[in-house]
This record gives sequence, C-alpha cells and structure tokens, in this order.
Amino acid sequence: MAEPRISAFTSERARTAFLAAYARAMDRLWPVERTPLDVPTAFGTTRVYRSGRADGVPVVLLPGAGGNALTWYRYVARLGRTHPVIAVDPVGEPGASDQSAPIGDGRDLARWLDGVLDALDVRRAHVVGCSYGGWVGLQHALHAPGRTATITLLDPAGLGRIGGRFLLWVIAGGLAALTPAPARRRLARWLHNATLLDGELMRLAGATMRFRRRLPVPPPLSDDDWRRVEAPALVLLGERSQMYDAGVVAARLRDLLPAAHVEVVPGASHDLPVHSPDLVVERTIEFIGQAGALA
Repeated sequence: MAEPRISAFTSERARTAFLAAYARAMDRLWPVERTPLDVPTAFGTTRVYRSGRADGVPVVLLPGAGGNALTWYRYVARLGRTHPVIAVDPVGEPGASDQSAPIGDGRDLARWLDGVLDALDVRRAHVVGCSYGGWVGLQHALHAPGRTATITLLDPAGLGRIGGRFLLWVIAGGLAALTPAPARRRLARWLHNATLLDGELMRLAGATMRFRRRLPVPPPLSDDDWRRVEAPALVLLGERSQMYDAGVVAARLRDLLPAAHVEVVPGASHDLPVHSPDLVVERTIEFIGQAGALA
C-alpha cells in the first residue's frame, strides 16, 4: 500500500534548521506584538499568529504555495490598527504547522480552514489570500458559506489551468533564490519577481528547499462556482501575471461577479503582494471598511 501523501521536511534535522531560521526571521521582521498559537485540526496542528486589535471580525491571512505567515510582515501592522489579525502557517506548507493527514482536494482544505476557525472560536472572518491561499479561501467560501465576511484575492490560483509558462517562472525563481545577491537582483528584474529582491525572505529560501510539498493542484473554478461565491469580493490581479492573462480574467470576473471589485495592478506580476504592498493593503482596508458599512 502506498504511503499517504503528507507534506514534510526531508529529515528531522532539516525541519529543526528551518524552524530555527524561521523563528529568527519572525523576530526580525514581524513589526508588532504577536501571540503564536498551535490549534488542532483533522489534518494536523496549525500554527497561527494573532496580532492587532482584540475586538472585531478578524482578518485571516493565507499565503501562497511554499509560503507561511511571514508573507504578510509588511501588512500586519496596518491591518491590525482596525482589526484582529490572524496570520496562518497552513498545514502542508513550510512553516511551523505539522500535517498529519493527507489533503486530497479543495473540500479538504475548506474543512481544514473551518477547523482552524472553530479552534479559535472565530464565527466569521475577512479572508485574504494570495495565489494558492486565494484558492484555499475560495474553497472555504464555497464549502462553508456564511463564515466569510469578505474575501480578498491577490492574483489567486483557480482562475485557469496551470500552464508551462507559470511552472517555468516558479522553477526559475527557485533557482534564482539560491544565487548571490547581485545576480539575484538582476534576475528579479528579468523574471518580474519582486520576491527575489526581499533579502530577508531570501535568507529563509535555502532551508525551505528541504521541504516536500504534497498538496493538490488547484483546478480552475467553473462559472457556476464563481456565481456561488456569496461573500463580497475584492480581486487584485497583476498586469503581467505569469499565471494567466489578467485582462481576460478581469473581464470574466466582472461578468460573473458584477458586485465584486476587480482591479488589474499595472507593472505587477504574480509577485503582486511583494511588488505593491502599499496599494494592496490600502485597497484591502478600504474594501473591508466599505463592506462592513453596507452589512
């Protein structure tokens, strides 16, 4: 019998080295007070970091594939001025969470996120997800309707099939992350990947390479799936996204979700959260505030 597909580090030594590097990075980069919590779910123990206000509907932050809560270090202080913030290390991704059961599809990921919210006693949340995290947030909105107060999607997965162009971009970015800083800066401009310019995150890249990710590839959402999204939605797309044609996607979403706010960000690619953090956080705060005023 084949072993279950569970994400993990290649060895306990690799895991220990990563967690030490991760803890140092959190101490350097996280700009506000944080409370780490390890919460149980059906798919493993999930690490979350709580920051910001003590009251109100929380903002739940979901990183992209291969990411963790550090994705949001530029965002947490400003979001935390108006809302509680919960930054998540998803199970199955390189972080401080520990996956214990296989995740086969989007429904499983929705169950996982529902379990996290249950363990934190969060009834409703403003979900913000980038790339793969956006697809996870969409799955939760579809399979657990009513718990998503708003959903903010940053160049999300699930808008089309993953093509060779995007896979080559990911592979090239991974290789570029291991090069010396001067070469990495040149490659960042050539690849339209601002993440490579973030020296702090790049310090963690080597330790992350020893993680074996075993999560499902996001299939495209159908038109009927999009029409089932009840929560107010903000969708920000990178003009140069390597994942899809942003103009075509924006037109499709405006047709399927006429009440949604859809914007194509000039100059940004799939690196949108790192390329344009000020724009993203301003749009997100404004959107959440407007949705709350209309509720």
